[in-house]
Amino acid sequence: MIVCFGSINLDLIFPLPHLPAAGQTVLGPSMQIEPGGKGANQAVAAARDGAKVIFVGAVGKDALAEDAVELMRESGVDISRVARIKGATGCAAICVDPAGRNLIAVASAANLAAKQERVEDELLGPRTTVLLQGEVARDETEALIARARAAGCRIVMNLAPAGEISLAALKALDVLVVNEDEAAWLASHLGCADGTAGVHRALGIDVVQTLGGDGVEAVTAAGVFRVAGRAVEVVDTTGAGDCFTGVLTAALDRGQALVTALGRANVAAGLSCTRRGTQGSMPLAAETDGVLG
Repeated sequence: MIVCFGSINLDLIFPLPHLPAAGQTVLGPSMQIEPGGKGANQAVAAARDGAKVIFVGAVGKDALAEDAVELMRESGVDISRVARIKGATGCAAICVDPAGRNLIAVASAANLAAKQERVEDELLGPRTTVLLQGEVARDETEALIARARAAGCRIVMNLAPAGEISLAALKALDVLVVNEDEAAWLASHLGCADGTAGVHRALGIDVVQTLGGDGVEAVTAAGVFRVAGRAVEVVDTTGAGDCFTGVLTAALDRGQALVTALGRANVAAGLSCTRRGTQGSMPLAAETDGVLG
């Protein structure tokens, strides 16, 4: 079972001829509205890959709330622990150019009120994987990490976006997932050598670094693992990292070895890049299985 504590947004997606520069207005032909938020995206990716997922987070009491949780509900994620608070639901504006590159602005709103105390003690134990990101309050995330570690859970965190978190919390993780920018920020924050190996040595945990089209690298106590990127026709890279993290976590929760889980997550993330949107681009397990053969 996966307990995902994280963010819920409603995404406003703007396909544009090019990404705007500072002070520039760029006209696009249309807009797509879709559920998002790193936490919710990863929960959907894991659930569509076959995992049992319980989500804990918060939305506002506004017109965006129902649409923001719709795909989680449709994907089989248990959203009974999502709080409805006074105020606005999280929202993101996402600009996407014809090459699939994106520019994103996020209003955290209700996500800053997500409380880890809504994760009951009974949910935490050796058979539970806790999945975390960086879009809710750090003190709440750190508190849940401490509880999960004490209960013997597997803990996976995607440090996205990169931001302050205690050394004790980082060292309590089992798996840390970062992209190249996040890895560089974390290495600077820790005062260690740049790259996956440097962060691994500083923290003593498994560190997974996504490398975009170049695939993925993981450094663990057992050694270094690399999975090459897959050639796909990129339409939109938005949510690819969330897809990777969600499917990786689902595979680990099923008991797959890390190197096997990396390969599966790499394939799923590639599939998500061939489709427009964020949550809606997450593949089903059968689609990933079809590529893996």
